[in-house]
Amino acid sequence: MPLDQDRSIDANALNHTAKVQNRFVKPGSIMEKLMDFATSVPDFRRTDKGNIRHRLADIIMLMILGRISGHAERADIIEFGRLNLNKFRKMGMLKNGVPSEPTLSRIENGINDCAMADRMQEFSEKYRGKLLSECGIGETICIDGKAQRGTVQDNGRNPDIVSAYSYNTGIVLATEACREKSNEITAVPLLLDKIDISGKTITADAMSMQKDIIDIIRRNRGEFLIELKANQRSLRYGVEDCIKGLTPAYTYTAGPELGHGRIETRTYRIYDGLEIIADKQKWGGNMTIVEYESHTVIKSTGVCTSEKRLYVSSLPIDTPSLGHLVRSHWSIESMHWGLDVNLKQDSIKRKTPRAARNLDTIQRIAFSVFSIWKGLRKKRSDKKKGVAELMRHVSMNFTRLLRFLSQK
Repeated sequence: MPLDQDRSIDANALNHTAKVQNRFVKPGSIMEKLMDFATSVPDFRRTDKGNIRHRLADIIMLMILGRISGHAERADIIEFGRLNLNKFRKMGMLKNGVPSEPTLSRIENGINDCAMADRMQEFSEKYRGKLLSECGIGETICIDGKAQRGTVQDNGRNPDIVSAYSYNTGIVLATEACREKSNEITAVPLLLDKIDISGKTITADAMSMQKDIIDIIRRNRGEFLIELKANQRSLRYGVEDCIKGLTPAYTYTAGPELGHGRIETRTYRIYDGLEIIADKQKWGGNMTIVEYESHTVIKSTGVCTSEKRLYVSSLPIDTPSLGHLVRSHWSIESMHWGLDVNLKQDSIKRKTPRAARNLDTIQRIAFSVFSIWKGLRKKRSDKKKGVAELMRHVSMNFTRLLRFLSQK
């Protein structure tokens, strides 16, 4: 019989195939925390009846480790499990072999997606405080949505998932799925209620420039920096007209900097919103206006481009990091790009929004693992490595991956 189906025993029975209980699952290691996450996800199956061949936690760990190893599709993950079945068994997993592709499909469609996302939040919180203490600076939380382009709902739209991403730690703190007939405006307040934002700075795009969202941030003693666009028409054009004749309170320039084949110079102009914003009571008090202007030269062609953006913030005008906060928000877009490039999120098709969100949760955990490892490392050379570089480094060999995850 095939190696992955050479026995059929109770899924919850003790695994006697492992003579040495794995050296890779060390107390306090990333692997142990991942296994705690997998075990905490509620099992939707009727485990008291039927033929349950595989523990739910084993299947979840297979999906996580497979994707950390660079395998995106179900068939690739199954092949990855077969090639490394002996190592899985030494960790006390997959004692009945590797689950089939239909089993993985049923699991993704059956798991309560909200419960699984909440367990991911608990996993992130185990590292959030420790990683922040290593940074030694205030936390910036970036809020943004991402469409699941591999899934189409009955209304023809892609399901959208809004996430809270910690710029300082590089991990996803929490997610919230937009309802089928709604959008980010209703999902962001629910997301903010899930996390502690007291003393934190929230950055977001123009979709979040809503009175209810601003009120929640202020009420929870947080700060914000949000892009201002034409969805708040009167505020946007009123600010734009006023600052034309004003001298900024502060002006500073960053660059020129060379990166990705471009030479970029960024200028920030800071204005006090006291006399600029007419209806400031609607927004809970005075706000600071940040005008961002960039000039970019493509090095290979010499083509020049420029753009201007406006932001509003609750932070004082003399805050030295306002320009840095503008740049910080782009980190969540970079993370979304990494989900697509490294984990093939947009190209993977799922039939239901629930399966799409469960896939998203697994992928975000896989992505966060590398940021956690970087944050816990002491060597500067390790901290400078990008997620894509780390994934290429560890995914070439499963033993190397397990050694990678065994670190505390």
